[in-house]
Amino acid sequence: MREDYVKRFTNIPALIYLLTNRAITLLDPMSWDDTNDSYYLTVYKEEKKLKTVLALCFTETSETYHHWHVFAGSSSGVCITFRRERLLNIMRRTPGVTCESVDYKTLDKMRKEKILKSQLPFIKRHGFQGECEFRIMYESKRVSLATKDIKIPLTSIERITLSPWIPKALAKSVKDSIHSIKGCDKIKIVRSTLVGNMEWKKLASKAL
Repeated sequence: MREDYVKRFTNIPALIYLLTNRAITLLDPMSWDDTNDSYYLTVYKEEKKLKTVLALCFTETSETYHHWHVFAGSSSGVCITFRRERLLNIMRRTPGVTCESVDYKTLDKMRKEKILKSQLPFIKRHGFQGECEFRIMYESKRVSLATKDIKIPLTSIERITLSPWIPKALAKSVKDSIHSIKGCDKIKIVRSTLVGNMEWKKLASKAL
């Protein structure tokens, strides 16, 4: 079931930029690891004769080891949880922006189905299905951009989760630094316990 939130896995420098500038930053997909994915966006851009195609990826599901390891895989990783409708209402009012859940397809389905060019930016191979990706994309025929900031209110942020690999001693300092940013003193900040949860460990003693 779809959650009422979308999450962005990133790092502390990107988080500080977002909080300081009150903006999410859409980026050039050519830097993505998945060249199948970036190629589909290239084809879309060329077919529509666009000067700019930028995107930013979120997830619609709970945290997983994959999300942390691949997208925020160090002690400086963070997960920003956004209130879905507050964020998307802003995106829908922004000219040139499209927001959609990613559709995961097998090679067999791609061979058999009739795919529209308009679908290309939101199709990925089935092997990535566990990411449950939600994508925000910006396109323009008029201007050529390498990045694009879209202003958002801080109230669109539900919480910030620090990396499960950040040492506990450093986590407090990071929290204090984030709270010191203007307007951020009330944002909820927690540390992920995905790879080290005391309650989970204690439940081992109940095994029969």
